[in-house]
Formats: sequence, C-alpha cells, structure tokens
Amino acid sequence: MRMVVPLMNLHIKSLGASHTVAGIIGSLYGVMQLFSSTFVGCWSDIVGRRYSLLACILLSALGYFLLGNSTTVFLFALSRVPVGIFKHTLSISKALLSDLVSERDRPLVMGRFNAASSVGFILGPVVGGYLAEFEGGFYQTSFICASIFLLNGGLVWMLPWSEENTSNRDHYQDKGTNNCSPKSNHDLHLKSASSRVVTNSSFFQSPWIQVATVLKRIKGIACSNLWDIFLVRFLMSVAILLYYSNFTLALEERFEVKPLFAGYLMSYSSALGVLAGCLLGPITRLYGHNTYRLLLHSSTFTCTLILLYASAPSIWMVILSSTFLAFSTTIGRTCIIDLELTVGGNEASGTLLGVGQSVTSVGRIIAPLLSGIAQEFSPCGPPSLAVGLALLAIVIMNANKQKYRSHGSAKSWSRQQWLPEPNGWLRQGAWVLLLSSSVLAPVNFVLPLHPKLSYSQQAGRHMSKSTCALHGRSAFQRAAVPLKLHTLEEHSTSQTVIIPGVILRKKKTVLK
Repeated sequence: MRMVVPLMNLHIKSLGASHTVAGIIGSLYGVMQLFSSTFVGCWSDIVGRRYSLLACILLSALGYFLLGNSTTVFLFALSRVPVGIFKHTLSISKALLSDLVSERDRPLVMGRFNAASSVGFILGPVVGGYLAEFEGGFYQTSFICASIFLLNGGLVWMLPWSEENTSNRDHYQDKGTNNCSPKSNHDLHLKSASSRVVTNSSFFQSPWIQVATVLKRIKGIACSNLWDIFLVRFLMSVAILLYYSNFTLALEERFEVKPLFAGYLMSYSSALGVLAGCLLGPITRLYGHNTYRLLLHSSTFTCTLILLYASAPSIWMVILSSTFLAFSTTIGRTCIIDLELTVGGNEASGTLLGVGQSVTSVGRIIAPLLSGIAQEFSPCGPPSLAVGLALLAIVIMNANKQKYRSHGSAKSWSRQQWLPEPNGWLRQGAWVLLLSSSVLAPVNFVLPLHPKLSYSQQAGRHMSKSTCALHGRSAFQRAAVPLKLHTLEEHSTSQTVIIPGVILRKKKTVLK
C-alpha cells in the first residue's frame, strides 16, 4: 500500500481532476475505513480469521488491480471502494496473533508485528518512488501491489489452521481471568459459550444472520465499560497526530531548517520505532507484564517529550525529543491494544481492534482541524494542545487504575496450571508453612492447592519443579512462619496461595 499512496495525488492530477475532487476522493476512503473497520473486525469474530483475512486480501487486491487500470477519474474513485471497505488486513492479523499467543506474550508478538509493518512503511515509498521514474510507473506499482496481496492470500490459504486449538487456548485463559474479574466480565457481555469455537460453517451462514450477529456484538461493545480505554486511545492518537501535523512547517519557521532535514528526521524516528518494537519484550518483562503501568509510564513520557519539543530552544532538543518519542509512542500503541484485548476478552478481539481503529480514524479526521486552529496562534500551538490532551488521558488512566490493575493481576495468573477447584473449603482461611532462607532474598511461589492433599504434600510436589539452586552451599536453614490465607471474599483467586521465601534444596528435598 505504501508503494502506491505517495503517488496517488500525482496520478489523479494527471487524469485532470481538480484539487477539490482529489480531496473528496481521499476523504471518501477515510470515511469508508472509519465505518467499515468495526463491522469487518466483528465479522472476523463470527466467520473466523482465515476466511475474513482471505476475503479482505483478495478484495484489496481487486481494488489495486482496478487502480492499475484507472484511466479516468471515475475508475480511480471506483477502485478506492473495495480498498476502503475491506483493507483491514493489519487489524485482522493482529486479532489472529491475539488468538494464537498467550496474554503474557502478546505485547512481545504485537511489538514485533508492528516493527515488521514499520519496515514496510519505510521501504514502500522508496520503492514506489523509484518505480514512478519509469514510463507508466504508477500502473506498474499498482499491479505489483495487487500481486503482493495475491501472494499474501496464497500464503494465508496454505498455512495450517487449527481453530479448535485456538478456541481451547482462549477457554483456558478465560478460566484463569474470569476468576479474577467476574464483575468486569459481567459488565462487558462480550464472552459467550457459543463464541468459543468458530466453525467453518459460519462463513456460509445467511448474510442477514451474520449482519444481525455483528450488530449484536457492536451493541455489546457500546454497552460495555470500555469507554475509558477507547477515550485514552483517542486522546493519545490525536496528541501524536497534532505533533506530526505541522512538523515540517514548524521546524522551518522556528529553526529555519529545510524540509529535507525534517524528512530525514521523520525517517530516523520511524527506524527507531522498528527498534522499539523489537525491544518491547525485554521492557514488558522488566515491568512484570503489567501493561497498565507500562502504558501509564509511556504516555507520561510521551507527554513530557512533546512538551520538550514545543519549548525546544534549539534543533538539538528537537532531535532528542524525536529520538525518545519514537520509543514511547511505539510502546504506547502496543500497550493500549493489549489492554483493550485483556479487558475485552479474546473472543471479541476482532471487534475490539476494529472499534479501536475506528477511534483512531476519528482522530485522523479531527486532528487536522484542531491543528489548523492552533497554528493561528503559534507554530507551537499544535504540540501545546497535544500536551493538554495527553495530560487528560493520563488523568483518565489514573482515575480508572483499580480496574486496570485487577485485569493486570488476572493476566499474570492466566498461564497457571489449575487443579480442580475446591468446594468452599478455603472460605474461612487456613494456615500454611512458609519457608524462608537467610542466604538469598525472598521470592514468591504461586501454588495451586488441591482439597484432598495436605499443604506439605502439595508444597513438596510443586516445589520439586522449582529452579532454585544451592549455589554450591552445603547447608541451609529453614524457618516455619504461619501465614493466614485470604478468604474467598478477600482474594478472588481462591485456589492459589502465595508462599514468600526461597526453597533451597539438594537433590530431592521435600517440605515436611
């Protein structure tokens, strides 16, 4: 796509269209993307990722094929219709990745996916500009783009698919997360038993049934308590768009630099964004997979950097802010998507990503208007307004931090191997043994409990899998300290107990 987009204005001008007509056609594409992203994302939840992704890829290829044959303004406008409605391959691919990986690994995988997409955004305009130098270069570029879509469709068709395994993984994660946040799941109304397994026959259902199901799911999203997450996404998106809206013009007016330098600086930031996507895994591990905290810190950092850019006394401060802003914005985009999927649930991932894309599209419509008004006062007006919007997003996140933290804790439990749930035997609390060592710093072990086994049997059974080492020592001390368990009302994860302390063992030491 990025191969063709920079060349479109030149091509439509060569067809004899006025600037107004070109602007209307460009706005038509944005409006279609705005309203279709939610429907297509929800449709992918119903018929399955494979068929929806194939349909979007093939219809997008059709649009670029028509674009390669557009010799009139009408054909040019017609070619934008299938692309505007169905070019949501990135959103469906993200939903597919969300189905295939665990919640703890999702930020890492999303970061790498965004990094790969950023590479395409960097290389696409370069390749398209090179091809445009030849005679009929625009048509060749359009056909090459359509061929790439067809190649992607063939790869999607040939890949091995296992919807059953995906649904089983979702069910396994739901069992862990539902215990931690039953109220929020009740509020969302997004998870249902009928949506756990997506059958191939869903694709061949009546279109009216599919449309009714899509509308029902969208209504569930509208009635959910996800408004704050989407509002945060909207505010941060508008803030970042305001930062880039007059970037070249502001640098020219404030520091008298050429547009070429601004282009180099933006390419430099894009390259750093690719690096940030690759580093997202270590960063999330550093934060203990707490997406909310990472999002809050990255948003605060983004707000600070935009403020630094707005008040920069020299071009070197602009370069410094652009360097770190590439990291904070990349991390923030990935974290907000991960938080949407964590709170909303995996079964509605396509719907959630579609709504999120629609929210971002609204921001793309509003940001140029706000930027134009702010520039009437000062070249620093748009970034100054962006700082205010980012601060508002941070305030909203802090006001709802309890909800985010509850889902963050649910996420940390989602990969535990659960034993059968006890029948209320833990409600009144119990006493367990706690081991600690005077040699190493205490750590926490999370043990699933079984009602038919004693605490010592279970602790020895699970601690035998511990990776703690002796570090060459021949002796160690143990101390038994009573610890009262949380009741079911105090701790929603009733089938677990946290034992602080380090277990040092030689060979097969068993807790007595």
